[in-house]
Amino acid sequence: MVPIRTITLGVAEPHPLTPAIVRRLAQQLRAIAARLHEAGYEVQTQRLATRPLLSDLAAWPAKDVERYGRELQEMLTESEIVFCSLGPALAVEPGFPLERLALLVDLLSAGPAFSASVLLASSEQGLRHDAAPAVARLILRLARETPEGDGNFRFAALACVEPGCPFFPAAYHRGPASLGLGLQGAPLLGQALGAAAAEAHHPLAPETISAIVRRTLEEQLGPLAGLARVLSDEHQLHYNGLDLSPAPLGEESIVPALEACGYGLIGDPGTLTVAAAITRGLQSTALPTCGYCGLMLPVLEDALLGRRWEEGRLHIHQLLLYSAVCGTGLDTIPLPGDSSEQTIAGLLLDVATLATRLRKPLAARLFPVPGKRPGERTTFTSPYLTNTRIR
Repeated sequence: MVPIRTITLGVAEPHPLTPAIVRRLAQQLRAIAARLHEAGYEVQTQRLATRPLLSDLAAWPAKDVERYGRELQEMLTESEIVFCSLGPALAVEPGFPLERLALLVDLLSAGPAFSASVLLASSEQGLRHDAAPAVARLILRLARETPEGDGNFRFAALACVEPGCPFFPAAYHRGPASLGLGLQGAPLLGQALGAAAAEAHHPLAPETISAIVRRTLEEQLGPLAGLARVLSDEHQLHYNGLDLSPAPLGEESIVPALEACGYGLIGDPGTLTVAAAITRGLQSTALPTCGYCGLMLPVLEDALLGRRWEEGRLHIHQLLLYSAVCGTGLDTIPLPGDSSEQTIAGLLLDVATLATRLRKPLAARLFPVPGKRPGERTTFTSPYLTNTRIR
């Protein structure tokens, strides 16, 4: 069975949350996880996605927001919840005060359970370009002020990302309480495409790749989709669906799925075609879906992708090109620790411009590595990050 990377509950109540609300949500998460475990599924994490905190507390002084952040972290710790998204700062809104973005550094530094984001662009309001330098400064501060710069693992700049995505740090909520599941399906697709390519003895046609992905997911995940709907009804939750993005983790890489199709190694000509075909398959199933439902290429989360990056087979704008036809944008990209604000702001604008031009959700999770220069290797100790070379 495909592992469930995350059970994500969308929290209907506005901030400030109370201890009673957090305890109830923790009980719901544990009950849903137990039922899925009984059905034979591996559940890796249980998470909360809240409404945008800085919007709910827009009238609060900064010191009160920081105090509430510490209190919320204590509530989460007491309830044994280790992942909670505080939602995006809605910088895309013309009236949003950009100086409030500095609060996200304080919240992420004080709350190890927290993830957060900034919405730079939306389909309705377009791109707020003057917010990009402020977000770049935030990213550089997180690199300096959190251990190993890991605050940037829990932060992303979003463009055209709607509520309801179960994957962090993009997740946030709007509307009635909800349930969504994010999956770790990279090995499943690698096996299915590898078997088909071995039998075919020639590169798989794009429509064949899409059909294999669609059929594999429908066969493997139909029972899970049905059970998740039952659990949503039992807990009186809106059912968001499944995010079918084949999220990799460590040695469970998405690269074998791309390279099995017969077009060479990732980065070779034909990679864009394969990425588009896999994503077309992900987005054409009859399953109830939510979130990205696209190919994820996170350099620092996927060990084999990190090796391909180190080999020089991939670079930033190549990954941005692939994101035009697949999933998440620029995801956990290692950058030199002395990267300039201008460079980071430019990358954020490139991602947001592509998202608004194509009207598709994209994010940028950029990772300036403190003290590291081009050519040096990272030395992360986090179990969620692989190590590669800065380029």
